[in-house]
Amino acid sequence: MNRKDGMNYAPKGKVNKVVESGRFPFAAIGLDHGHINGMCNGLIEAGADLVAVYDPDPQKVQAFCEAFPGVRAADSEQDILLDPAIQLVACASIPAKRGEMGVKVLEHGKHYFVDKPAFTKLDQLEKAREKTKETGLKWGIYYSERLHVESAVFAGQLIEEGAIGRVVQVIGTGPHRASAESRPEWFFDPESYGGILCDIGSHQIEQFLHYTGAKDAKVLHSKVANYHYKQYPQFEDFGDATLVADNGATFYFRVDWLTPDGLGTWGDGRAILLGTEGYIEIRKYLDVGRDSSSDHLYLVNQEGEKHFALSGKVGYPFFGQFILDCLNGTEKAMTQEHAFKAAELCIIAQEQAIKVEGAKTPAN
Repeated sequence: MNRKDGMNYAPKGKVNKVVESGRFPFAAIGLDHGHINGMCNGLIEAGADLVAVYDPDPQKVQAFCEAFPGVRAADSEQDILLDPAIQLVACASIPAKRGEMGVKVLEHGKHYFVDKPAFTKLDQLEKAREKTKETGLKWGIYYSERLHVESAVFAGQLIEEGAIGRVVQVIGTGPHRASAESRPEWFFDPESYGGILCDIGSHQIEQFLHYTGAKDAKVLHSKVANYHYKQYPQFEDFGDATLVADNGATFYFRVDWLTPDGLGTWGDGRAILLGTEGYIEIRKYLDVGRDSSSDHLYLVNQEGEKHFALSGKVGYPFFGQFILDCLNGTEKAMTQEHAFKAAELCIIAQEQAIKVEGAKTPAN
């Protein structure tokens, strides 16, 4: 796993199967983003069987089959959609196409697990809401910066135990390395990827709702800019927003594509969670300048100060819970409305965003 390459960052965890082999076959359609590998890793480790893959690009399919030996290369989307044995389809196609694919998947009687952003427009989200209500099937969203990060999972467990009291404010930072020379053309087109707040901002809003226990929130202010990548005039390399939740908790987050090459990982993602009885700081991918390992958490409360090194110690419970939710009709991994509400708010933040004018790169 290349820790400097965010697009192909695919965490692997311990095998913790919740179902026996053959109980939950799934397939992958759409390999435009490398997150598909992390999505499949998580499901396989929880006991799902990856049986087929389709993408119109044979080179992507070949690379995927090399990463997951034994998977069958399907001849078409329909080959997978019409297979009665397949219970779920995982998808990481171009973001603007993900909503349409999800509707197809549910119409064919299968659950859907899609990379974020699941939608780039509100009308896509409304169609998904209608289809899940109509079919009763799951539309899972891969909010990897919480679901596939052990320190972020552990923070949620601490909050549930009351370690910092009620969470009243969250600060999130989601810096990413652009690696512009290796990105596809759609990466720089807001109509394809949805804009920076819709895209990588979705992680931030989802974790805010989760940690505060909020059901809804209002976007008070948001803005976007292109500070550095002037060769791509429509691209946004910076965005931030402020929200207030229905329970009074507040949130500020900042996301960007400005991570310098000297950092040992693709982004120094962090979160600070302020509670009425203490606070937590999550340093997700490294403890910069001190420890290159991932998953550091700092806890300060009435009992004192603690540091937790969590890499390899917590696991990723979402995937097993999601499989069981699909099989049993439960909502233990994540409620459908939570998944959709985070997607809705990131689109609203994007649509309301002020574009910072005159953001120029200083002359050398």
